[in-house]
Amino acid sequence: MQAVPFLDLRAGYHSLKPEIDAAVARVLDSGWYILGPEVETFEQAFSNYCEAAHCVGVANGLDALILSLRALDIRQGDEVIVPSNTFIATWLAVSAVGAIPVPVEPDPLTYNIDPTKIGSAVSPKTRAIIAVHLYGQPADLDPILAEAKHHQLAVIEDAAQAHGATYNGTRVGAHADLVCWSFYPGKNLGAMGDGGAVTTNRTDLSDRIRTLHNYGSRAKYVNEEQGTNSRLDPIQAAILCVKLEHLDDWTVRRRNLASNYLDNLKGVTLPHVPNWADPVWHLFVIRHHARDILMSKLAEEGISTMIHYPIPPHLQQAYADRGHDKGAFPLAEQFADDVLSLPIGPQMQREAQDKVIEAVNRLASQL
Repeated sequence: MQAVPFLDLRAGYHSLKPEIDAAVARVLDSGWYILGPEVETFEQAFSNYCEAAHCVGVANGLDALILSLRALDIRQGDEVIVPSNTFIATWLAVSAVGAIPVPVEPDPLTYNIDPTKIGSAVSPKTRAIIAVHLYGQPADLDPILAEAKHHQLAVIEDAAQAHGATYNGTRVGAHADLVCWSFYPGKNLGAMGDGGAVTTNRTDLSDRIRTLHNYGSRAKYVNEEQGTNSRLDPIQAAILCVKLEHLDDWTVRRRNLASNYLDNLKGVTLPHVPNWADPVWHLFVIRHHARDILMSKLAEEGISTMIHYPIPPHLQQAYADRGHDKGAFPLAEQFADDVLSLPIGPQMQREAQDKVIEAVNRLASQL
């Protein structure tokens, strides 16, 4: 029985092996292993790709969020509105600067934060909103930005899953004050290790993050504030430059696979795509009332699936001190109980996808 992996990272490397190996060898031969021209080249290329004025490479996606919050001077006791339905990193960044994550439930169709519910979550302590582009589909930014303007709040986009996605025809990358990226290996634009970046049109915030991510220093041994060490590695930057050249082609492949799923899957709840969004399908997430059984039966047939995410942040032990009881955010809890991510990726072959579709249709109807 031919197994269907959830995502084949090794195949992705082998498809670009000569280019990636040459890029790594170039960095090793240069003798420049911290910051330098490889990082600067990637920052320029990625800011251009995102249609943003600035890009600062950092060590990972979580640091991108933390540094963005610090650049906005968000600190102890401040409140930041976050989705109730997201990966916990969104919340952890808020906690890392001493602020309080205030959850808002998702739109039941898109799974992203519901802009109509943000206003009621705003308090005198609220300083910012983090909008997550979950699964690679943009959140509805215009009403979020309008709500933020009304309440004089900053907006951060968590675009860790949305490389190349567009909102109302414009690439994600500079709609809000700051846009945070992860280059974790499984992302649509993934490094071969950790990596992250922040893009923005605001020079003041770009300069602040560039200072904060390098020990609070712009000139060697001159430390303007208490910064940290969160620098994008030059080897990863060189690899990302190679992969960035292929990102649009990979996105087309993902979109074709997603279209095939949407046209042919039956017996499950399918993703909803609003007319203002052009997602990049980092994940293809279905829902089914007997998700765990369906997942188990697919595994028996050699089909790997994943759950993003099985426990919502408010029910994690890490946030037990916030006092959010089960039932506090019912939509996030419902999604955690019945979402299932199917295999999708640029290296996936149509025969493998046909096997997934046949199995899901057959098994879902039996449960």
